[in-house]
This record gives sequence, C-alpha cells and structure tokens, in this order.
Amino acid sequence: MNFYEAETLEERIKIMHNLSQRFLNRASEIDETGIFPFANISDLKKSGYTSLTIPKEYGGKEISLYELVRLQEKLAEGDGSTALSIGWHMGIMKNLAEKRLWEQSLFKAVCEDVKKGALLNGAATEPQTGSPTRGGKPLTSARKAGQNWIINGRKTFTTMAPVLDYFIVSATIEESEKVGNFLIPRTATGIRIEETWNSIAMRGTASHDLVLENVQIPFEYFVEYIEPGNKKANGWLLHIPACYLGIAQAAQTYAINFAKEYSPNSIKGSIIELPNVQLKIGEMELELMKSRHFLYSVAKEWDSANKEERNKMQPVLGAVKMAVTNAAISIVDKSMRVVGARSLSLDNPLQRYYRDVRAGLHNPPMDDMTIQLLAKHAIRKNFDNNE
Repeated sequence: MNFYEAETLEERIKIMHNLSQRFLNRASEIDETGIFPFANISDLKKSGYTSLTIPKEYGGKEISLYELVRLQEKLAEGDGSTALSIGWHMGIMKNLAEKRLWEQSLFKAVCEDVKKGALLNGAATEPQTGSPTRGGKPLTSARKAGQNWIINGRKTFTTMAPVLDYFIVSATIEESEKVGNFLIPRTATGIRIEETWNSIAMRGTASHDLVLENVQIPFEYFVEYIEPGNKKANGWLLHIPACYLGIAQAAQTYAINFAKEYSPNSIKGSIIELPNVQLKIGEMELELMKSRHFLYSVAKEWDSANKEERNKMQPVLGAVKMAVTNAAISIVDKSMRVVGARSLSLDNPLQRYYRDVRAGLHNPPMDDMTIQLLAKHAIRKNFDNNE
C-alpha cells in the first residue's frame, strides 16, 4: 500500500512508520559520512508522499496541516535529516496551494512535475544578510533582458540541494530595488552547487551553497514580490517543530529500551525500576504530551481558520515552534541522563539526536524574535481590552 491507496490518516501513519524504521537503519551512516539520504528520498517519492500536499485538482491529496505534522513527526523518528529536508518541499507546496501566490498556469505545471517526482525548495539565506526573517535585503540580483531575467548571486543553506528540481530564489530587482521570488529550474544554465555543508547537526540535509552565474529564466518565472522581514503567518512552517518532536520521541524510546535492558550487578533487575530513572522518563513523557497538544491543536486551528483568522496566528505559530523545539532539546538531554556516559559514544544514536535537535534553535522563527512578537501581541491585546 502507498500513500495514495491509504484512505485514513491512521493508514498513512502506519505507512510512514514502516518507512521511518527503514530510514532509522540508514541514519547512522548518513550522519557519520555526511552523505545525502538519496535512498530515503527515493523511497518517499515511490510511496507517493512527496505529492500529498498539492491540490486535488492537480492530482494531489491536499492533506491538512494537521496530517502533515503527524506524518513529518513520524518520519523524523527514523531520520531527522530526511524529515527536515523533505519538510521544506512538502510545506512550500502546501503554502502555494493554500495561498495561490503564483500565476495559475505556472503553478499547475509545477504541480504536475511534483506529481511525477519533482522536488523544490526556497533559497533565501545569504552570507552577508543572514536569515531573511531578520529583514536583510538580498544581494542576489535580477535584471531584465528582453523577455528574460538574468539572476546572479549566492545562496547558503539550500537544503536538499543534490536532488532539487526547482529553486525559489529571492533577489533584488535592479531596475526598481524591489525584492521578488524567482522560480529557477535546475536545468537552467549557470547554476552551480558548492558542497559547503559541514555541520555537526542535520548532517544529511546537504544544505549547500547555490551559486547563480548569469542564470537566464523566462520573464514569467518571476512569481511574486516579497518584503524582507515582513513576517506573515505561515502554518506550513510547523513542519519544523514536528521534525524535532519526532527526534525527541526517538530519544525517549531509546532511553526506555536501554533502561529495560541495562542491569548492572549493583542492583536487582534493570534500571527501569529505579525511581530516579522513572522520574526522568515521566518528565520526558510530560514534555512530549504538552508539545503534541500544542502542536496538534494549533495545526487544527489553522486548518479550520479562514484567511483573516490565519493572518492573526503568527504569535501562536511562533510560540509552538519555540516551545516544541526547546522541549525536544530537554527531552533528548533527559534521555542522555538516563543512559549515562554511553550516550556520548559515536555508536549511540542519542549523541546524534542531541546534535540534531540543537539545529532547531536556528530554524525560523528564532526564539528572540518569537519572544518580541509575543510581547507585542500581549501589549496590544491589553490595550484593546482597556479601550
């Protein structure tokens, strides 16, 4: 059974569980060597997963945000790098389907390619500007040349670079100094990937540099104007906390299995019976419960909200990402305390989980920006209530 044959969320989660277990067997090699998980991405394509978020009218399943975060969480239990990588593609396609930001014929053509297995991701971060969420104007440039655009620049953190078929590139338009997004097919001349990714976390994401040298694309591949730093509500970004929640669950599962089996001769039975170990496991379970309720409820709220209601959800969306990601770090830390010094062995998956969940602090939105946003939200709400 593949994802298109499955009729219920429960059936799809079971399919993803089976894939996730397969990916878990490959995760150590991916992390140790830093190689991209080509086999995992191929399996996801064959299963039909990579086209689930495109509209039904173009052959997809148009799954809800709630379903997406559930599936992404389960996927991350097997391999965080694979989950985060494909999460960008899944989320961007969902966002485009919801907001219909692009001209219809172009969006339809991209959806048809995605149905056949094509993948896309954004390329917005640059060495000089840092995260685009902080408002830096891209140095990547776009200029008109007859019926085409010429794009020049360098983008960093281009996750899934080895297998992307489309790059959504932000650039400053020379004639107007406005900023826009451009759809660039991988087949365009002048594209080069520099393999710069050498992170200790999420090593398999292949988030290399994208180099654009006089890349020429059709005029209609300019897809939208954007405002750097203009932080809009984007439900699809919940794929990020879903990923780290899945890694946290994998850490707890490992810690419990270890505790059930580890029996030093200083005690009778295994350490799972020790009060201090059960305390740590209970604390992990509490954090997992709170994180799931927060993540799932906000995803469902997004699914049921209209456009106006969604536009007001930015504070709570940021709060979910911050709360869940920091909880995931805490859960992995507690798991390592249960396992002890063995958790620091390169042969132990907990040290990989520990490094991977730390990466969540640097995915958007960052904690400091979320706290500022929540403060402004609380102050504004107080003023409104007192008027």
